[in-house]
Amino acid sequence: MRFLDEYRDPVLARRLLEETAAIATRPWRIMEVCGGQTHTLVRQGIDELLPSGIRMVHGPGCPVCVTPLETLDRAMAIAARPGVTLTSFGDMLRVPGSTTDLLSARARGADVRVVYSPMDAVDIARAEPDRDVVFLAVGFETTAPANAMAVLHAARLGLSNFSLLVSHVLVPPAMTTLLESPDCEVQAFLAAGHVCAVMGFTAYEPIAARHRVPVVVTGFEPLDLLEGILMAVRQLEEGRAEVENQYARAVRREGNTEAQAAVRRVFRVRDQAWRGLGTLRASGLTLAEEFAHFDAARRHDLGSLRPAEHPDCIAGAILTGARLPTDCTAYGNRCTPRHPLGAPMVSSEGTCAAFHAAGRVATTSTPTPAGRPA
Repeated sequence: MRFLDEYRDPVLARRLLEETAAIATRPWRIMEVCGGQTHTLVRQGIDELLPSGIRMVHGPGCPVCVTPLETLDRAMAIAARPGVTLTSFGDMLRVPGSTTDLLSARARGADVRVVYSPMDAVDIARAEPDRDVVFLAVGFETTAPANAMAVLHAARLGLSNFSLLVSHVLVPPAMTTLLESPDCEVQAFLAAGHVCAVMGFTAYEPIAARHRVPVVVTGFEPLDLLEGILMAVRQLEEGRAEVENQYARAVRREGNTEAQAAVRRVFRVRDQAWRGLGTLRASGLTLAEEFAHFDAARRHDLGSLRPAEHPDCIAGAILTGARLPTDCTAYGNRCTPRHPLGAPMVSSEGTCAAFHAAGRVATTSTPTPAGRPA
């Protein structure tokens, strides 16, 4: 079924919920790996409307949230240097590092500027040749092509005062890591449609086959998610483990090959640290040697840093789906969007922020792992 422009039709929503309830014969755990999808599920109350036993597990789908503490600490240290202009998307400014955030660094006099595209940072470097302009390049596969194009554009312009502080992460290795955990009880995945619009979904096919888990590429509207959940439950009930594409209006199996070519030219795959998950093998990107002179971490060598997460923050357990935000003793009191202890509360795609915006209250009973039956 395809809903054209009727992605919020309550009649269709009820039909999808009823069909899911009709075919579900046992409890199932389904993880969405996209912060935007998490916000739709929580804001619309879909996770609470699903049939009894169908439980959504909120995965590490917020790119801001999984950016490692060390990257944030490094960004603030670089921004504090004379002659440096650090540029970033606005949602990174209030993400707490070990001791402070970029917004506070700007208040103390650092030249930290919000941009809406990495090309804006290239324009600043071109217009202000006396400034060393650094762009904080974070995110999943979705943002990597734009950052690759910024590097290629800066190279064509011959800019020597532009660089990237790179912290790109890749979704499939994170899914594999979660599935290989002995505590994981996730039985199916909803894959993020915007990631697949760039990279396609061939990388998910061996994961589905090897681990016997359905993967459904899903959009972001309520009916997209309801249909994706139905498709996942149908596969689980039928004993299938395939990659299906609910988001066919925007996603092709091969993805955007031109964007992929730009990423392959500029970046190389590397082991990558994830906030809350540790270092995952082959799960990130770094600049290729040809473009190493655009690497801010090399240009501003700060040595090794010792990041420290706030002791009251359970962001790691939330990002892996092991706990819900409402299980955290700091949620809603010592940790709020105005005064966040961890990234999931400050980011517009963070699970804690989604729960707080929807008015979810903290639990009073013993916390139950989100990925395990109660």
